[in-house]
Order: sequence, then structure tokens, then C-alpha cells
Amino acid sequence: MAIDISQFLQTFYEESFEGLDIMESGLLSLDSGSADSEVINDIFRAAHSIKGGSGTFGLNAVANFTHILESLLDEMRDGRRQVTKEGVNLLLESVDCLREMLTAAKENQELDTQRIADVHGRLEAMWGKSEEGASTPVTATDNSNTSTGQNADGWTIKFSPFPYILKTGNEPARMFKELRELGELTVAVNTDKVPDFPELDPDECFLAWTLTLDGNIERAAIEDVFSWIEEDCDLEITPIVSRSESDNQPAANTPAATGAATARTGGSSSSESASIRVGIDKVDSVINLVGELVITQSMLSTTGSAYPMLQAGLAQLERNTRELQEQVMRMRMLPVSFVFNRFPRLVHDISEKLGKKIELKMSGEQTELDKTVIEKVTDPLVHLIRNSLDHGIEMPEDRLAAGKPETGTVWLDAYHKGGNIIIEVRDDGKGIDKAVILEKAIERGLVDANTHLEDNQILDLIFQPGLSTAKEVSDLSGRGVGMDVVRRNMESLGGNVEIRSTMGEGSTLTVRLPLTLAILDGQTIEVGNENYIVPLISIIESTQIKPEMLNYVAGKGETFMLRDEYIPVIRLHEIFESKPRHTDITKGLLVVVEAEGKKTGLFVDDLLGQQQVVIKSLETNYKKVDGVSGATILGDGSIALILDVPGLVRLSQENRTDRLKLSA
Repeated sequence: MAIDISQFLQTFYEESFEGLDIMESGLLSLDSGSADSEVINDIFRAAHSIKGGSGTFGLNAVANFTHILESLLDEMRDGRRQVTKEGVNLLLESVDCLREMLTAAKENQELDTQRIADVHGRLEAMWGKSEEGASTPVTATDNSNTSTGQNADGWTIKFSPFPYILKTGNEPARMFKELRELGELTVAVNTDKVPDFPELDPDECFLAWTLTLDGNIERAAIEDVFSWIEEDCDLEITPIVSRSESDNQPAANTPAATGAATARTGGSSSSESASIRVGIDKVDSVINLVGELVITQSMLSTTGSAYPMLQAGLAQLERNTRELQEQVMRMRMLPVSFVFNRFPRLVHDISEKLGKKIELKMSGEQTELDKTVIEKVTDPLVHLIRNSLDHGIEMPEDRLAAGKPETGTVWLDAYHKGGNIIIEVRDDGKGIDKAVILEKAIERGLVDANTHLEDNQILDLIFQPGLSTAKEVSDLSGRGVGMDVVRRNMESLGGNVEIRSTMGEGSTLTVRLPLTLAILDGQTIEVGNENYIVPLISIIESTQIKPEMLNYVAGKGETFMLRDEYIPVIRLHEIFESKPRHTDITKGLLVVVEAEGKKTGLFVDDLLGQQQVVIKSLETNYKKVDGVSGATILGDGSIALILDVPGLVRLSQENRTDRLKLSA
């Protein structure tokens, strides 16, 4: 029965992209002239796995490209080739090329044959070029190492794969094919462990082989063929020596011979993987079901308060439901290192391009975040890092003149705080010139020249669309796009971004995000007969105001004074066209929220309580509604809209502008 290996193709792509990340990370850590042999071994193993897997699935272009890459890495790990800056840069470019090839194969797109041929040609040129000071590789005529098992007239290989090896996508026949490329191969199969037909499992391997490989071949070349499955088999490699040498050496099957030449034996076949791959659609389905369970539990809690025993059971159900919900949500959580791991390469490439010396320091990579948040936060963080590299860090000569070390530093930190995740991008560069920011803002009509702004308000202007302080437009910055997109993306995730800067010392950008987009902690508010949910992350405080605190500013509407600060008021009943219990603002409540770095007061009738709610998308099930980010089902079965605070602020400003136009 033939095995359809295409079912393993998706796993191969996932593991290959992970392998490319390992290669890239390892290459970035290599120092010119000397290198950690373990790091190079990790890089080599990743390349070898990609080569072997691509050959199995018929991706010959990938396998051929990886072969030359593997040959260079083999020379590096054997000490025959020095690690150089030029070599590392070419290998990094090769990783990029491999990633493009695998992506094209996965998406059934055409390969960029010109780019592949260019990079492959440069790899071959480097491989053919002798490294100055490198040790001379052992040639086919050099038999000085025969006695130690490095070279021989031939080899006997006893290969016993563990039964599960076929399930990993490995084919023994492919390894035999690679051995035939080294020399003349004779294969003898052992069927002693094959069970009777009724007990035969076609997905398991019960065969073992004794292989004889004739020719003057290095032992390392044979070990390379089996290196990526060495934990999945029992393997024994012994040299075949000539008659003249056998008179002075122990026989090949004696303990002295086999002890010197036996390869590392794999681990127990009973070992199991600590993780499994599960499609995100399956995880989302379970999360949705748990969300429905939370809603049902909330309904039962509302109706069961009159029965003490039922109430005790419901309390237990609530505890179990909350624990189940937390555990299921963890299934979607991924370490933020999935985002952070791309930045060492970004810093390496941009610093090379700009001629700057920059060191990236990261911490908190294991801080976990919802998969959806991770996917959407990547591009904004790229903007922030690029800005720090381009605008923040000075040229080496400028840093030395300012009494700083010539190598600038960018810090990327992630940590939990108050039920949210905080990501900070800091640099020790020149800081942000607030005078230049204000001048550009006045020039573009973003602020009035006579308006007095505090330092934090000036810095906040950076997030205005079209504002850039770059003197020259480049492919890195200067087109006035980026920072406004960063803030908008953060707010779409229910988060925000803040900036602090000191001239001559550096800048810090702080991103605050919810841990997940599936549930949120919210404050239930009442406006007339309707209930709404305000995310707790947006709320600063709630207050009841007095008449003397109210003001009316032309063009800006109602405001109230709170600790020497004028805060605009949004009447929610006007936004949603509902009938409130109170129109007198002094008889209701004001919920002070923060959006886009500015405070706003939401006028409501009452506060009903705080609760954790399951978010249901309106856009998916109905359509996008301005000022609303989603909906949820409350304990009494009613539906409450979840407010999008930044969207509400923008909607209120648009309504005010429309009224001014009509009055004019």
C-alpha cells in the first residue's frame, strides 16, 4: 500500500520556514574569524533537513540550491573555511532566496529563476574560492586517517529505522540514493521483524538493512546522509580495510574496531512529542463554543438566584467555566518572539545600508499574546523599529562627537502590566526635536501658530497624517506615512501608543495592547433603555460634574473642567439617536476615556457594573458600524454593543463639523 506523502506537505513547509528562521538567527550571531561550532551545526542541520525534505516532495530546485549552501556550511563547521562578514551576508541572502522559493512552491507561483541563478552562482564562486588560512581538506588519495575510521576502502552500514519513521515523512530509499552518489552501494534487507499479514501496519517500517559502500569515502559524508534522522534509528558504521592493513588491525567486527567506528545511536522509540500541530480554525471553533458556554452560564446565574442549592452549583459552574475559558484562550496564545525574531535581521540590513553601527537588545520574548494580535502588531512594530534606526540613531562619527559610544543601541522589550501587554521600543539616539515638529505642524496647518502646546502634545503631533521631519525622502522614511498608521492599527486592536523623548538622550515608544481580541473586561453603561460596553482599558475614571465645571467652546462644543484641563463631552444618546433618561448633564454621569492620546467625557445615564464579555464581530455577521467594535450577549439574554472609543471620538468630531457647516 503506497503512502500519500502529500498529506505531509503542509507540515514540511511549516518546519522549513521554522528552519530558515533558525538559520537566519544563527547566521546573525556569527562573528567574523571565529564561530561557535554548535551554532554552525544548528544552521547546517536546518539546511540539511530542508534539502532532504524538498527532495522527498520533488522540489528539486530547492534541493539543488540547498546542496551548495550545505557544502559551504560543512566547510565552516569542519574549520576548513573561515567565517567572514561577506560570507555571512551571502548566506543570509541565500536564506532569503530559499524562503522565496518555498513560498512560491507553496502558493503554486513561478520561481524567480534569474535571482536563483544569480545567488547560486555567487555561492558556487565562494565555494570554489580557497579561504586564506583555511586548512586543506582531506583528498580522495589521503589515507592517513584510515586507522581512525575517517577514510577507508569502503564501509559497512547497519541501518535499523524505528517503526514510526515513515510517519515523519522520511523514506529510506531516498537515503540510499544519496549513498549511491558517494560510491558503489550494495543493499541487503533484513525482514526478521516483519509481522504476519493481519498485524502488518502499512504506515510503520519493520525492515532493517545492511549496506556495503565501496570507495575511498570520508566517514563524515556518510554521517551527513543520516544526520537528520539519527534520533529515529539505530545506526552502526564500520570501515572495510584492505588485506594489507587487516594484518595489523583488529577485525572489523571486534570490539576494538566497532567501538571506534560506531555512530551515535538514536533514542528510545517510545519517546513522544510534547506538542501537536492544530489548525487555527479548530482552535477558533473551540473558543467560540466556550464563549457560548460563558454566555449560558451568565444567563443561568441571573435566573437561579432564588434557589440556594442551584446557586451553589452555578457558582461552581462559573469557576469551572472561567478556568476552562482561560485554558482554551491559552491555545491561541503565542510568544511575542514570533514577531521579535525578524528584527535582528532588519537591524542588520538597515544598519549596513545606512552605514551605522547599531546593536539590538531584546527582552521578554516569551511574553504571550493572542495570535490575531501578533499578526496585526507586526507591521506597526516594523515602522517603529525603522524610525529608531533611521531618525533616532546617529552616524558613528556624530555619536563620538557627542561623547557617546559609536555603536547605538535599540531596546525591544515586552512585558505584562495590568492585564495588558506592553511593548517598548527605546533607543539612545539624538531624540526628537520638538521645535522642528511644531514648525512642520504649523507649516501644514495642523495647529495654529498662536496655540500653546505642552511637550507631550507636540510629540503627539507625530501621529498626524502627512507629518514628517525627514530632510530627504528615502525608501526608509520621509514620505509622511507610517506613524499615523501605527496609531490607527493599535487602536483597532483596542490598544494605544505613546511617545516620550529627550533631546540628546533618545526616545521611547510604548505600545499597550489587550492580551486577546476574543474576550475583554468591560464596563456596562446605560443610555436610556439601551446598554453598552466600554472597554476598561479605555476608561480613566467616572465622575458627576457640577454646573460651574461646564463650558461651551465655539467650534468644539461642550467641555468640562477636570483638574485644570478642558475635556470635550460626547452625548451618546445623540450619537446613537436614543431617548435618554437625563438630558441635563449634571444629573447623569461622565465616563472619562482616552483615545488617540486625548481625553473625552462620555455622557451616560448610569453605570451598571463590570464584567468579562465575549466579543462577537458585527462586521462578520452584519456590517461595519461606526463607533462600534462588536457586540456581546449579556446574562439576561439581551445584546449590548461594544463601543469603539477612538471611532466614537472621530464620529463626534464629524457630526460637529457637519452641524457647523449647516449653521453657516
